[in-house]
Amino acid sequence: MRRLKRDPVERAFQRGYQNGISGKSRDLCPFTHLDIRQAWLSGWREGRNDNWDGLIGTAGLQRLNQLNAIC
Repeated sequence: MRRLKRDPVERAFQRGYQNGISGKSRDLCPFTHLDIRQAWLSGWREGRNDNWDGLIGTAGLQRLNQLNAIC
């Protein structure tokens, strides 16, 4: 059985969120394609907001799972 690849926009959002929650700079975005870059930056913004709100560690991961369930 072949495994389906995940949506690249979703993956970019998740990676951006992980960078944002870790307090990393948005200049570290590795993407150049406009749609994928925008998803990464959106995830980064969500991660930074959660970091500022104190949702770090396990709470941040739970928030990421909630965001994935909504999408």
